[in-house]
Amino acid sequence: MKADVTAAEALDVTPVVAEDIRIDRPTLHDVVVIRVRDMIIEGTLAAGSRIHEGQLGQQLGISRTPLREALKVLAREGLVDLVQGKGALVRKLTHKDVKDMLVVLSAMEDLAGKLACENASDSDIREVRRLHDAMMGYYAVRNRLPYYKLNQEIHSAFIRITGNEALSMVHTQLQARLKRIRFIGNEKPEHWDAAVADHEEMIAALEARDGPRLSRALSNHLAETWLRVADSI
Repeated sequence: MKADVTAAEALDVTPVVAEDIRIDRPTLHDVVVIRVRDMIIEGTLAAGSRIHEGQLGQQLGISRTPLREALKVLAREGLVDLVQGKGALVRKLTHKDVKDMLVVLSAMEDLAGKLACENASDSDIREVRRLHDAMMGYYAVRNRLPYYKLNQEIHSAFIRITGNEALSMVHTQLQARLKRIRFIGNEKPEHWDAAVADHEEMIAALEARDGPRLSRALSNHLAETWLRVADSI
């Protein structure tokens, strides 16, 4: 028998390891991706424009390496085109691009409305309500970017609680490509007000577990999105 047996080993007791409750800190890579993505969403980096790495890196206070890595991520999301000899360009969508993607999104969210009401747990519904209430707080003070981000989280939550991984995968890809387009849909106050009314109907339908009602609300919302953005593309 080894002489250096610990007390825990002698008693055949497994030591209890304290739960790791440390808060994850975003890496520089994460911060750069988020910042450049926000600049595209808000139009600071205009659709079709070339991203000058040196100038943008200086503006953000970073070297070209983390910026280039961030641009690769945004290219995979469909927000940036990496063109040999030209560098990174902010992707510019045509009317047809946008309408085609919104048509597909509408069909997916129509399906999601039915599945979400069938499959969501009570805690899932409470979480969507929490996101909705937080979003409404930003709407009350007209803070568009955080409002928009929570808005998109809500649409993703409707998809997630369906439990359908294939639906989630395709929806994520299309939603990423439409980030700037969805953001400009709320530029006019009357458009923003109408979008909020749509979301009020969505949360009411979900809490009632009324699948057909939620499907209609989601489909109508995306149809109205096209009308709100068509003249701005």
